Amino acid sequence: MCNQSVGLIASVIEKTGLPTVCLSLLQEVSHKVRPPRTLFVPFPIGYPLGKPWEPSLQHSIIREALNLFDAAAPLPLLLFHE
Repeated sequence: MCNQSVGLIASVIEKTGLPTVCLSLLQEVSHKVRPPRTLFVPFPIGYPLGKPWEPSLQHSIIREALNLFDAAAPLPLLLFHE
């Protein structure tokens, strides 16, 4: 899905009281749209969880994204660090 569309949808969902987390591949788009909780992943388009067949990397990305739910309020864009 488009980073812009997902960010806009996440903002609307958050207004209903349901927290969201987005993975973003395009940092400049996410800065403009400002979704509530976003983890920027520095991978090519189409690979939000990194290279195929690297489950430890993929698990760490998912874990870091889910940890964003621990924040009481929405957070700015965060960068994933391997």
